[in-house]
Amino acid sequence: MKFKFFAIVAIVSAVTFSACDETTDTIGSSLTDNMDMLEVNTDTFNVTSKSFVVDKVLARNTTGYLGKIRDPETGNYITGNFMAQFGTLEEYELPEKDSIVSVDVNGDVIADSCHIRLFYTDFYGDSLATMNMTAYEMSKPMEENQKYYSNFNPKSDYVDGNGMQINKTYSLTDLSVSDADRADESSYTPNIKINLNKPYTDKDGNTYNNFGTYIMRKYYENPDYFRNSYNFIHNVCPGFYFEMNDGLGSMAYISVSQLNIYFRYKNDSTYVGTSTFAGTEEVLQTTNIVNDGDAIANLANDNTCTYLKTPSGIFTELQLPVEEVRRGHENDTLNTAKLVLTRINNNNHGEYALDVPTTLLMIPKDSLDSFFENEDIVDYQKSFIATYDGASSSSSNYNTYTFNNISGMISYMYNAKTAGLADNPNWLNEHPDWDKVIVIPVTVTTNSSSQIVKVVHDMSLTSTKLVGGSNNPNAPITLSVVYSKFNHEDGR
Repeated sequence: MKFKFFAIVAIVSAVTFSACDETTDTIGSSLTDNMDMLEVNTDTFNVTSKSFVVDKVLARNTTGYLGKIRDPETGNYITGNFMAQFGTLEEYELPEKDSIVSVDVNGDVIADSCHIRLFYTDFYGDSLATMNMTAYEMSKPMEENQKYYSNFNPKSDYVDGNGMQINKTYSLTDLSVSDADRADESSYTPNIKINLNKPYTDKDGNTYNNFGTYIMRKYYENPDYFRNSYNFIHNVCPGFYFEMNDGLGSMAYISVSQLNIYFRYKNDSTYVGTSTFAGTEEVLQTTNIVNDGDAIANLANDNTCTYLKTPSGIFTELQLPVEEVRRGHENDTLNTAKLVLTRINNNNHGEYALDVPTTLLMIPKDSLDSFFENEDIVDYQKSFIATYDGASSSSSNYNTYTFNNISGMISYMYNAKTAGLADNPNWLNEHPDWDKVIVIPVTVTTNSSSQIVKVVHDMSLTSTKLVGGSNNPNAPITLSVVYSKFNHEDGR
């Protein structure tokens, strides 16, 4: 359906037509000629959609995922393993060697103890489930200039079996910590503790009473190894790979990984010293996801809807009506193009129902890999963000994801097709996905000004159904557009 109205502008007035929201710039212009008339038209177009299965995504997150759960929706088992490197502060220092009180019978410095702590701020499942994993010392570092996807297992190339291997049985609720201490959020963050206190032999055949002693002696051997994170990772500790062995029922979202070393040193009195090496954004962390591809494919075959499912599961593909939108409006300004995706409520209301994705990214289908590999940022021309509106039933957009204005995407696709056909009559056959976009659950990072500075794949456990699909029994997905153009009474 179409609507049209006219705006007559007086010679001394300035009227601005605009369409704006929190993600788009004001669109419009001021008019100063009383002979001009601004004609505005609206229209709606249907949008087709289908589920799009993905077997891997770029695994470049600062959150690590560790555990194994059974998907209540598919019965599929999902396993999360992750690799963490540990960084050091610039110009890191230990106390003077002769001040170290902790020494062995030969007078060489030793660490009193050493451990890794995997701190988590969120999890899925049963915090009392008994889980078992192994921490593998990496034989060499995974390099920053490589692209690691969620189906990549570091054990194949980065664990040679000669390094340290520590088996750990745990539950996310650490019952060795008192209820009172666990309840004190100011001093306790839930974590998985992995002790590294067994004798350790390095790659040169030298044996130490524990891994912390190895770290300390490497420092006194050559402090330059600790001058920055690159030196530390390449000369001292390439990192650890944490792999699930057994257990079912929990998935921890690891926010901070720490390698902690404890020793005693003297400075007037004897003190307990702590040296901490942390997993930060400056060093690499990757997650390996083991998923059942057949179960995911069976879910995606449901054509009465489309799915969004993470990690590394299902996205939604949309075919935008680019040609229809521009047909007959080639010389008009496309002011706005609004698209609303409606969520279908989950019938599974069990205790462990998966969360709903909170943030969606829309990008051209042919940018699915390059957007993340190039670490692109949302530009609201070829990439757009929508957030889930499900907080209040009073909202007019309740239970939806709203892309308020994707007119830039429509224009980009239309111009690309026009330019392509001008140079190559076979362009459409060579670019069959030219008018398709992919909608992807993502995690975004913002700065103090609320500007998006980082976009990565959402690797947490989420799932939802959207209205759509080739056999959609609900109202169709529609694109609502607004055009404008100038009319001149003298026919110019």
